[in-house]
Amino acid sequence: MTVKLNDYLYSGDTVLRIIQKYAGDLEKEAKRSGNEIDMTHSEFLRGMASFLVHNDFLTSQSQRIREFYMYMAKKYPYLAFTFKGRIKSLIRAEEKFNGYIVTNIYDGYVRNGKAPSVEELQADVARLKDLIAYRIVISMPKCHIKPGQNRELVETQYLYQIANALPAFLEERGFTPMLSGIAQEHYSTRLDKPLRPYYRDYLVNVKDFGYRSLHITLYDNMAGCYVEVQLRTKDMDDYAEIGNANHVDYEKRQNREREQRDMVPEGANVYFDDAYERNRALTSLDLSKVDVNMFAAINNHLVNDGCGLYRGRLILPYEHLSRFQNDEVE
Repeated sequence: MTVKLNDYLYSGDTVLRIIQKYAGDLEKEAKRSGNEIDMTHSEFLRGMASFLVHNDFLTSQSQRIREFYMYMAKKYPYLAFTFKGRIKSLIRAEEKFNGYIVTNIYDGYVRNGKAPSVEELQADVARLKDLIAYRIVISMPKCHIKPGQNRELVETQYLYQIANALPAFLEERGFTPMLSGIAQEHYSTRLDKPLRPYYRDYLVNVKDFGYRSLHITLYDNMAGCYVEVQLRTKDMDDYAEIGNANHVDYEKRQNREREQRDMVPEGANVYFDDAYERNRALTSLDLSKVDVNMFAAINNHLVNDGCGLYRGRLILPYEHLSRFQNDEVE
């Protein structure tokens, strides 16, 4: 029987205790069966737990990133913007880990008629570097848009200016930008040339369900961990959070899952079967019946998450409202 996260969500435990139990049982199963992916899965969860336990480095990290917030407040007084930081929720992290396994095996069957090696699967999940992520959302208030100006165009121009300034600023504060790994033909010409290999530009390469954003991954040398920074306009953020992107992506994901199961029949690959079953179980999870400390839900939409089970834990909420409500900055 596949060990699943769902099995640990009904005893009133804390998220940290759930991770510890789940990771421990995955490790036991891995040793019993020789399942190397379960061992990698267990290590991944323990790494996530370390973020929840050792919060000192998050304080240091958020303070260094806060300095970019202060830089923006002086550099762009017209703009309103928010800075948010979060640790990915346990459920989303679990979905993403298993999703990488399922997708990689499915792609292997499509291309080569067989699954990738264990080493290739482990290398693929090692790309999960967004357990800690910061988001910058900008907006140009309408009162600052001059006649004839296109608000979306103005905001996008500022977004690229900020993206061009961010890597060097954070390098001076202990962060190292990481290469994106995307093909050169997908580089963004709107970014400064030296920075193009580091950003994943979903404005130029819009995802098939309409999601738009700029993403960059950095290594925090002081904390010894990776962080992802996302930059969006408010319209882009609205579309991703409350717009069609969520619903369309859900429909496409459902269709893709059916195709994946058809391509890799049950019993053909144990790693695929386990990951597919774990995500299928999470998809059908009724949050109102979950019993996790500091979590409550009336249904899957009305959720009060105080522990990072479903929505993630906030690290850094900062809001800057444009201070100038006239046509000129004094």
